[in-house]
Amino acid sequence: MKHLHKRFVTEQVKILFAAYLKGRVSSIEVMDELGIGKTQFFAWLKAYRLNKDGFSLSYKRNTPSRLTGKAEAAIKDGLIAEKQLIENPDLPITHYNYSAIKDRLSSKEGVSVSLTTIIKKAKEWDCYLPKRKKGASHDREVITTAIGALIQHDASIHLWSPYASEKWILITSLDDFSRKLLFAELVERETTWEHIKAVETVCKAYGIPLRYYVDQLRIFRFVQGRDSIWRKHILQTDDANPQWRTMMRVAGIDVAYALSPQAKGKIERPYGWLQDRIVRTCAMEHITTIQQAREILKEEVKRYNSKQVHSTTGEIPDIRFTKAGLLGNSLFRPFQLPPPYVNSKDIFCLREKRMVNGYHKISLWSQEIFVPKVSLRDDVDIHIIPNRKANTVELRFWWRNQLVHTLIYPINIFPLVRF
Repeated sequence: MKHLHKRFVTEQVKILFAAYLKGRVSSIEVMDELGIGKTQFFAWLKAYRLNKDGFSLSYKRNTPSRLTGKAEAAIKDGLIAEKQLIENPDLPITHYNYSAIKDRLSSKEGVSVSLTTIIKKAKEWDCYLPKRKKGASHDREVITTAIGALIQHDASIHLWSPYASEKWILITSLDDFSRKLLFAELVERETTWEHIKAVETVCKAYGIPLRYYVDQLRIFRFVQGRDSIWRKHILQTDDANPQWRTMMRVAGIDVAYALSPQAKGKIERPYGWLQDRIVRTCAMEHITTIQQAREILKEEVKRYNSKQVHSTTGEIPDIRFTKAGLLGNSLFRPFQLPPPYVNSKDIFCLREKRMVNGYHKISLWSQEIFVPKVSLRDDVDIHIIPNRKANTVELRFWWRNQLVHTLIYPINIFPLVRF
């Protein structure tokens, strides 16, 4: 169908809009008469309301009518690079991202072209795949009304760059209400400690949220029948708390579990967006190290939070998050240490319990450690804080709600432990 300005003159459309505003005709009648959909109808109606006298159907082209040689070459290079990514079986890329090409051409090469032009050229050069039909949507959706009500937390392992020698894990935390990414980091190994540090970062930056929403990974939940090796299951699901769940309980954060991958769609969509952008950028810039990839991730998270209009909320995540906070629409609580703790290390840590023997010693991961000030045969709580940058492990010994002893060891003294 031809464009509106090719089928009607301005005065004809103005008469129809004037009649609609006076209630003489319905919007459906106007749309039928003009042969346009709801989106176009309200866009043209808005323009008419803003300037009734100066309203015009005249079409103004924002980009040159013809591509320059430089622009066409840049588009072709971008599309060929995309095709190579899609054809690489080791990469999590299965479709073309023409918006990413458009953004890259604009920011990196100073070439401004429309998305329509890129898609048109993609079809000409055999760099086009039709969109796959979406499956049935999941009917179980978490709905929140305030920031901090629910933090969607997940991890994803991929080969993030075709030039990297190994896969890395992306750990992400997303505020459900604003869709803002509160935490995003690439790590070499997915461990309980990495997930604890992620929660600590969110809590110290924004406050204590009401609830976290995670999958049923062993790090987050003990599940009967999966995690027990006994023939007769003595412990039922959630009878045993993994380290991460224990930390959440001490911090005062509730935990909810997704029953299926589809139930975590809100975090999966940003993952897909980040995954596309990160892999493509890493490929274009020949990224080889995780530190380089982290810089790419930082840029893409900033773009997602501060520039991307979310398809569901219709708002930029940063703006929606800030606005909710200013209006008091927040369930984040100020970060405070629960008694008897005076250091956040005692909240965000790994925990073990040992009995002090007759020689005032405990055994921890094949190491005998002397613990003073504790009654013999009493249990002592050990708070364990790894520090990979310093290659140390701090042990803090608690007995009867008092910190009685601290020690710092080289991290390699516990070679069998994956921190």
